Amino acid sequence: MTVVDTAEKWLPSHIHARLLPLVDRMDAILRQRDRHAQAQRMALSAFAIRVVSAGIAFGSQIVLARLMGSFEYGIFVFVWALAVIFGNLSCFGFHTAIIRFLPGYQDEKANAEIRGLTQTARRFAVASASFVVLVGMIGVQLFGDAISDYYLVPLYLGMITLPMIALGDVLDGTARANNWPLFGLGATFLLRPTLILVFMVIAAASGMERTAETALEAAILATYLTTIAQYWAVTLRVKRRFATPLKTITFRRWFLVALPIFFIEGFYFLLTNSDVIVVGFFVPPEQVAVYFASAKTMALVHFVYFAVRAGAQPRFSQLVTEGDRASLADFARQTIRWTFWPSLFVGSLVLLAGPFLLSLFGPGFAEGEALMAILFAGIMAKSLIGPGEVLLTMTGHQTICAFVYLCVLITNVALNIALIPSFGLFGAATATALSMGLEAILLFTVVRWRLKFAMVLFAPRPATAGSSR
Repeated sequence: MTVVDTAEKWLPSHIHARLLPLVDRMDAILRQRDRHAQAQRMALSAFAIRVVSAGIAFGSQIVLARLMGSFEYGIFVFVWALAVIFGNLSCFGFHTAIIRFLPGYQDEKANAEIRGLTQTARRFAVASASFVVLVGMIGVQLFGDAISDYYLVPLYLGMITLPMIALGDVLDGTARANNWPLFGLGATFLLRPTLILVFMVIAAASGMERTAETALEAAILATYLTTIAQYWAVTLRVKRRFATPLKTITFRRWFLVALPIFFIEGFYFLLTNSDVIVVGFFVPPEQVAVYFASAKTMALVHFVYFAVRAGAQPRFSQLVTEGDRASLADFARQTIRWTFWPSLFVGSLVLLAGPFLLSLFGPGFAEGEALMAILFAGIMAKSLIGPGEVLLTMTGHQTICAFVYLCVLITNVALNIALIPSFGLFGAATATALSMGLEAILLFTVVRWRLKFAMVLFAPRPATAGSSR
C-alpha cells in the first residue's frame, strides 16, 4: 500500500485534502528511492553473475583449447563468434526495446501492452532469425568455393543456433526489464557456457573426435536446452505478474524505436567482435586462437562494464519516463564511477597475472601478453564515460547514437584491414584500442551536446541538469 492509500484510509477527508500535495511528494520520493535501490540491486546482481560467468567462460575456453588444440579451437571460436553476433542482430533491437518500453508500461499498469510487447518480440525474433539462417545457408551454398574447407560444416552447424540465440536475447531483455537478473543474464552467461563445456567434455570422454564440429554440436544442444528452460521460466513469471487475458499490440511504434536500437547495438556488437572476425579472414586458425585467448582473458575486465550497463538500462528508462532530469544526470555520473574504478582494479590484476593465465591455454599462447596490455588501454578509455550509449538510447537519441557506432565500426574495420597485414595480431589489438578511444570521445561529445552535461569521470557537477530530450 502506498503512502497516498494509507493517508486516504485513515485521515479525515478535509485533512487529507490539505495534506495531499505533501503526501504525493513523499510517495514520489519513496518510489524514486525504491527504484534507485532496484537499479543498484540489479547492477550488483548483474555484477555477481558476470563475475561468476567470467570465471566459467575463461575456464571453459581453457578446457576447450586444451581438448581441441589451437587449430580446431580457432575454427570453433571464429564460427561461434559469428553465430552469437548474427543471433543477436536477428532480434532487430527488440531485446532492448522491451527494456525501453516495459518500465513505462509498468508505471501505467498497462498489462495488456506488456503482454503484447513480450509475445510480439519473441515471435519476431524467432521468425527473423530463421530467415537469416535461410539466407546464410543459401549464401554458403553459393559462395562455398571461396570459403576454406575447414569452415564449411562448422558454419552450417553454427547457423542452427541462431533462432534460439535470438529468442534467448529477447527473454534476457524481458527479465532485465523486470529486474530478474538470474532469469536473464544467468541463462545466457552461466547456464549456456556451462552446458557447452559439460557436453564437450562428455563427447571427448565418450571417444568422439575433439574437433570444432563436435564443439559446435555441443553448443547447439546447450543453446536449445538453455533457451527452452529460460522461455518457460520467464513466461510463467510474466503471466503471474501481469495477469490479463488481453494483448495490445502496437507493432509499428515498437519497431520504429527498436530499429535505431538495432543499429546502435548491432554496430556495438560488431565493434566488440569485429576484431576476431577480421583476424579470422587474414590469419590461420592457430593465430585466431591466440588473439581470442587474449581478448577472452581481458574480458575478465569487460564484465564490470556489462554489469553496470545491465543495471542502468531499466533505471535510465524510469527516470526518462518520470522526467526527472537532475536525477538522470546524477545517476549517469554514478554509473561512471561504478564502471571505471572496478575496471581499473580488475584490469591491473589481470595484466599482472597475464603470463600465467595465457599459459593455461597451452603452448604458443604467450604472444598474447602484449596484446592484453594494448586491449586494456582501450577498455580504460571506454570506461571513462561509462554506459553512454545506454543513456542516449533510453533518452530517445537512438539515431545519432547509431551514427556514432557506425563511424566507430567503420574506423575499427578499416584500421584492422590496414594494420593486420603489416603488424599481425598487434595491429588488430591496436585497431581495437584506438576504436574504443574514438567511441569514448564521440559519446562524450554527443551527451554533452544533446543532454547538456558532461558524462565523464571527474566531471564537475552542474548546478542544474540539462534537458533529457
